[in-house]
Amino acid sequence: MTPFWVTAFLDLAPYDHEEGLALWERLTGYQRSAPRGAAAEFVSLVPADGDDFLRVQRLGSGPSRVHLDLHVDDPFAAAEQAVRRGARVVADLGDYLTLTSPGGFTFCYVAHPASRRPSTDTSVADQVCLDIPSSLYDDEFDFWAELTGWRPRAPRPDDEFARLTPGDDQPLQLLLQRLDEEQGAVRAHLDWSSDDRDEEVARHVELGATFVERFDRGWTVLRGPDGFTYCVTERQTGVRPT
Repeated sequence: MTPFWVTAFLDLAPYDHEEGLALWERLTGYQRSAPRGAAAEFVSLVPADGDDFLRVQRLGSGPSRVHLDLHVDDPFAAAEQAVRRGARVVADLGDYLTLTSPGGFTFCYVAHPASRRPSTDTSVADQVCLDIPSSLYDDEFDFWAELTGWRPRAPRPDDEFARLTPGDDQPLQLLLQRLDEEQGAVRAHLDWSSDDRDEEVARHVELGATFVERFDRGWTVLRGPDGFTYCVTERQTGVRPT
């Protein structure tokens, strides 16, 4: 069941939550929604136009991380299909389900409506990169390719990156990185596209991010006060790589 929308969730540790959320508000320029959930643990970062695709959760415990929400018409039917492909259901919350991929990455099936991609800015967090241990890489790529139905650029022996590209109506795309480590759980980080990488990095640092490392291949790694890293890349904003 192909998702009609994908949301990236920033799951922030309780001791990092407020500072991390404030940074992502500043970076995106999006407005914080009213909190919701049983413990007021969820907020959306709402763009000036279009539907939100970045949300923040205050965790009860544990380190900060990223997970995905896949929006589908029938979360329970979609979950059954995902389980047949190797996923595992870890929680049934009534109106949505939490699962893990075969490699242990957390995602949810939800039915929340969304359809309007926000206007493209000169810099935007528009890509989720799944960081995958090498022994899990091929199976995890096949799993996400089947789950999304998006256009694949399959793994190649000489390249640690593969890609799943949705239609132009979607706000996020998926990059899959093969890590040097062989074992471990799949995790994720966000990537920003930018028309001027160094200028964008300087903006992020001024707003409160910490510079980690610059790579000549086209990306710079930064870290937020929420504890996880993300990248600013040289991908042209609004252009989907092939």
